[in-house]
Amino acid sequence: MKLLVLLPFLLLASPRRPDERPSFLFAVADDWSYPHAGVYGDKTVRTPTFDRVAAEGVLFSAHFCASPSCTPARAALLTGQHIHRLEDSGNLWSRLATKFDTYPDLLEKQGYVVGLEGKGWGPGDFKAGGRTRNPAGPAFKSFADFIKTVPPGTPFCYWLGHRDPHRPYKLGQGAEAGLRLDSVQVPPYLPDTPEVRGDLLDYYAAVQRYDHDTGDILRILEDTGRARNTVVIMTGDNGLPFPRAKATLYDSGTRMPLAIRWSAKLKGGRTVDAPSSHCDLAPTVLEAAGLKAPATMTGRSLLPLLTDREDPGRDRVYFGRERHANVRQGDLSYPARAIRTREYLYIRNLRPDLWPAGDPEKWFAVGPFGDVDEGPSKAQIIARRDQDLQRFFRMAFEKRPERELFDLAQDPWQLENIAAKRPEIVEKLDAELTKWLAQTGDPRVVDGKLSGSDDRWDKYPYYGHR
Repeated sequence: MKLLVLLPFLLLASPRRPDERPSFLFAVADDWSYPHAGVYGDKTVRTPTFDRVAAEGVLFSAHFCASPSCTPARAALLTGQHIHRLEDSGNLWSRLATKFDTYPDLLEKQGYVVGLEGKGWGPGDFKAGGRTRNPAGPAFKSFADFIKTVPPGTPFCYWLGHRDPHRPYKLGQGAEAGLRLDSVQVPPYLPDTPEVRGDLLDYYAAVQRYDHDTGDILRILEDTGRARNTVVIMTGDNGLPFPRAKATLYDSGTRMPLAIRWSAKLKGGRTVDAPSSHCDLAPTVLEAAGLKAPATMTGRSLLPLLTDREDPGRDRVYFGRERHANVRQGDLSYPARAIRTREYLYIRNLRPDLWPAGDPEKWFAVGPFGDVDEGPSKAQIIARRDQDLQRFFRMAFEKRPERELFDLAQDPWQLENIAAKRPEIVEKLDAELTKWLAQTGDPRVVDGKLSGSDDRWDKYPYYGHR
């Protein structure tokens, strides 16, 4: 009888069993592209933190964002859905309605402590979407401040939204960081000039700041004993802020670095070559936490690839874009959709009559050709557009055909459009792209055909400044 009376007190006094679910650190760089990390073979930039996470975890060599634009790319990361399903958030400087579940909210409902540092979802107005905080979580000044709020044995989910390597750059910061101009590999869609090399060097210096600051958080994880059971995810949101990169559907705008470490569960030192998408990360996090991903998520968990299991059907990815900056008369979007297999990249530009990088004259935001961030490389190409840099101007700024096809084995930089030479491949990939978009509810599929006529993305509010 005495034992029965004492039992409740004994249970209360006994130590609480630690929660064995993993914690999550999501370190997202702003405008960081593949292959700009040491582990990918870049000879200039130094990324010891990313290289270490890759060595101790799993490195992805064919990972892609859902859209080459900050707001939709981050919305896809958080919701696990492709951008054509996200209404306003398919655009830059938009909103993300509360009806779209995000993995931080879902984890928080299951007892996780959630935090955000820096740039989460956005840019945009989360209050306009009916939210009281950023969709990535409540804001903290630093991870050191955040981790103090997490009770021992309680799992957490933290989003480091680093501001680098987004422009603007301090001119010459690459050289100041000790990086060498002669080691830069200039991609062939940019002119190999001292100005462009210096611009790329400044970008590299910004990448290194992101890598360094992520390393500081990893050291805190180790000091607090939380490193082993924390899933560390390092990636970027979209391509580097240079002409013919960010805001385009070429690899320079969509192919992302990705390394994932989970020391408690994953064997390190492996590379995954199967195509994967940012949309796959939210369902991956939820599955690792023991939760079922909502049926609305169009991404697929990466856990089979992470644990070295077969995952049939991973031979392609899909991505697209709508309105990046508000840089076309009438607030018009530049809608495009793409499918990328191991062999080909196929792009459908749904309004080929429009300027892909924005109107030549300033409309509302940024400036001429405003979908390309201002910087030395853009300025030089435009200034010499009628001289020796005409070819680079054409690749970055001039209008594009409705259909673009690139043979990735022969043309890894996607410089030669072979759509007219391979109509059978175009027809096949166009049918596959359209079918998938219809299955996933893209409003641009009308009567079984892709169309640029839907104007909803033109009419969504633009919350950016003039």
